[in-house]
Amino acid sequence: MNDQTTAAEPAAAAVTVPEAVATPALGEPGARSGARRAALAPVALVVAGGLSVQFGAAIAVLLMPRAGALGVVTLRLAAAALVLLVVCRPKLRGHSRADWGTVVAFGIAMGGMNTLFYQAADRIPLGAAVTLEVLGPLALSVIASRRLVNLVWAALALGGVVLLSGGGFDRLDPVGAAYALGAGAMWAAYIVFSARTGRRFPQADGLALAMVVAALLSLPLGIVDAGSKLLVPSTLGLGAAVALLSSVLPYTLELIALRRLPAPTFAILMSLEPAIAAMAGFLVLDQALSTTDALAIALVIGASMGAVRSQVRGVSKR
Repeated sequence: MNDQTTAAEPAAAAVTVPEAVATPALGEPGARSGARRAALAPVALVVAGGLSVQFGAAIAVLLMPRAGALGVVTLRLAAAALVLLVVCRPKLRGHSRADWGTVVAFGIAMGGMNTLFYQAADRIPLGAAVTLEVLGPLALSVIASRRLVNLVWAALALGGVVLLSGGGFDRLDPVGAAYALGAGAMWAAYIVFSARTGRRFPQADGLALAMVVAALLSLPLGIVDAGSKLLVPSTLGLGAAVALLSSVLPYTLELIALRRLPAPTFAILMSLEPAIAAMAGFLVLDQALSTTDALAIALVIGASMGAVRSQVRGVSKR
């Protein structure tokens, strides 16, 4: 796949089979079943990443009284950068100026997304923060989509998001809501630059380098906000756990998924995040779900399942 490939191209372009391997004919049931499994694999990666990031976010909320919102961001990004550098050992040579520009943009988007989200989570409930944040990927799905059906699923998901908010966000802290919306815009940018980085760098090398950029940007803010509190052993341990759950694991899974999943479908799958956040809030933060919340979650999940089924049908018909 060359640098001119766009993230909105069909996932089927990445599903290839060596010519020397005997496979069923294109129209046979075995071929269709294999195509479906290949299309669902990146979807499973995205869902696993969502579970990891939201349970990590719930732990981060528990950590905020110790280190502050900006301190938590610094711990998360710095620990994740160290882990990825050790594991990936990315090469610094042999990359073009455009490659480095993509990595820097990815790092800025990642750092901005985390900083704004944790500022929001410090002021409004976790479920509400994620609900507002997911509007960014939903907007991206509408803008980037080339298929009318994706607009339908995006509209259904948006209805679930609005219902999950209780019909409006006027009762929320306006500053917290603004931070969450800003995080959503950065999340959309993250999706775009994550896909571009995945195409320009092998394995997770680009992610590791972008994480270093994000960590360096957040470090001064975290030091000013938390100071010596960042060095408390128990705080460092929880920060490392948040980094693994909310950064290393989900970002790696998403980077791999975006190599084979169109950006519009990926963006609609992100509408699962409020449902996952609500579940994490219930299990970790003891935040109960109402009947309205459950209905909203059902709408969001239904929209995401519809997007997945549309993607699988598109692959099986090619």
